[in-house]
Amino acid sequence: MSTITLGVDLAKSVFSVCEVNGSGHVLHRLDFKRDAFAVWLAQVPAGTVVAMEACSGAHHWARRCQEVSLQPRLMAAQLVKPYRLSQRSKNDRNDAEAIATAARQGNMRFVPVKDVDQQARLAWHRVREGYKAESLAIGNRLRGLLAEFGIVVATSDVALRRVLGDLDQAALPGEFKELLRRLEGHWTEVRKALDACDARIDAHAREDERCVRLRAIIGIGPITADAMVASLGSAKDFRNGRQLAAWLGLVPTQHSSGGHTRLGTISCRGDAYLRTLLIQGARSSLQRAKAVSVEKSTPEQIWIRQMACRMPFGKVLVAIANKHARQLWAMLAHEQIYDADAWLKHPMVQRSAGKHAITVAAMA
Repeated sequence: MSTITLGVDLAKSVFSVCEVNGSGHVLHRLDFKRDAFAVWLAQVPAGTVVAMEACSGAHHWARRCQEVSLQPRLMAAQLVKPYRLSQRSKNDRNDAEAIATAARQGNMRFVPVKDVDQQARLAWHRVREGYKAESLAIGNRLRGLLAEFGIVVATSDVALRRVLGDLDQAALPGEFKELLRRLEGHWTEVRKALDACDARIDAHAREDERCVRLRAIIGIGPITADAMVASLGSAKDFRNGRQLAAWLGLVPTQHSSGGHTRLGTISCRGDAYLRTLLIQGARSSLQRAKAVSVEKSTPEQIWIRQMACRMPFGKVLVAIANKHARQLWAMLAHEQIYDADAWLKHPMVQRSAGKHAITVAAMA
């Protein structure tokens, strides 16, 4: 096993490399062009740790390192920043040294390397988000243009289509109508592309047995299930569900000192896309829990109803999303199906039930 650690500051064209020995001393600083860096990696001794920030292209280079028997280590950028010797002097070489130093820390948290299939599945989600933003922007542009001529349209897409369908009867300039028709055609094409992304993601979720199991939870649809499976890869990279919830930014920040615990707002760290999907799914779970009668409610729905009576709306959603994240981890890590009564098997519940039985027997 090599004691050398290589810190690599990735870029589009020029890569900066810092070589650090087992004592933490800098041995060499190198700069490579993109093609030369790929050739140089093949010459590095097998087993060498190659540390990089988890940025665009990092997973590609991590897989290239694995192909030549190197050990890639990906880290979040915010965890590397404190190890830069001068916070005022930021350059590629200082960043490479900070990356190498951070990778040598025993308590450093590393990002799992995604394979090609994971990144390909997540690409559909990224493109879908782009189409969503573009569709919203075009719809707002249409409403804004119509408002300039005194035609105010409601915020729904149905209302906008209805107005555009009656465009020939409106008292508007002919050139302006032609412009609106072209913009409407572009809006229609974007909506079709968005629907195509939804169909492909839904197909991925139906073909993957893990996604099928995850969708048994109320509030977890095909998009959330597919994004979770594609992002995590192996849920066993997290020791427990609480770690996954913290990785998603669904836990409160802490400002504790002197034995006094002070909790703040949620950290909002990690994958913002997954966190958004889980919170949106929590809305569905909350609505379903309120709609179902108490007699037909599951233990989780009863818990949700009790929280909704004593906590603000936003906190309830985050609590539900946190619970869903921990449930998803358990189902993926242990390859189990969803069990609404799994809480009854918890050791603490069993212990409480045993004490209650002994008390009843003694009273008899």
